[in-house]
Amino acid sequence: MAEHVAVAGLHRLWRIGILILIFALGAWAWSSGLLPTMFDLWDDIVYLGRQHIMLVAISGGAAVLVGVPLGVALTRSAFRRYGDIVLQLLNVGATIPTLAILALSMSLLGIGDTPAIFGLFILTLLPIVSNTLAGIRAVPPHLIEAARGMGMSAGQILWKVELPNAMFVIYAGIRTALAINVGTVPLAFLIGGGGLGELIFSGIALNEFSMMLAGAIPTALLAIFVDFLMGQMQLWTIPRGVNPLR
Repeated sequence: MAEHVAVAGLHRLWRIGILILIFALGAWAWSSGLLPTMFDLWDDIVYLGRQHIMLVAISGGAAVLVGVPLGVALTRSAFRRYGDIVLQLLNVGATIPTLAILALSMSLLGIGDTPAIFGLFILTLLPIVSNTLAGIRAVPPHLIEAARGMGMSAGQILWKVELPNAMFVIYAGIRTALAINVGTVPLAFLIGGGGLGELIFSGIALNEFSMMLAGAIPTALLAIFVDFLMGQMQLWTIPRGVNPLR
């Protein structure tokens, strides 16, 4: 009984501490001019935020639609011999600086949305393909042998054994890729792609710290929201028996 009372007291203190921290941050944001600046720039934040979300949705969605099937294909017998080669190429590609990939996209496709989406697509594709390959390769061989022993076809083994067991790793790759995507989109402003990077780089150029934060804070909140959304999908769409979170 005394232990429950102590735990309840700690929880109450924790909630009070959080409220005090939020109040202190709000007071600091108002006194520093951050909140008034964000209110003044609200229309710009909403407009550029929509551009930001559109870039993430198009480039990230395309990377998922291409990356997962490509990773699965590289584990099939017809293409398995190319899996390691592609994986090495992807690892080399991952070492190229983000800004360099966007610059290469601009040199190939000009400026605007199209090169930004292409560069973000390439950046997002790498971890998705790598994790899909790793996830399917990590499926225990005895499960596949058991499925074969039950008379399952190759397609049935893929959909009923390999993919369910690899989904947690595949989702981890998608979460990482989309978080990188959201955080990289501000750089798309440098090649005319729009997004919240316009506020960040304008704030740097004008030495306006509040304007820079007006772009950086919504970007960080969007990254947290996207990761939370994918985490919930990871939790609820993967079958209970092969989901370490359930």
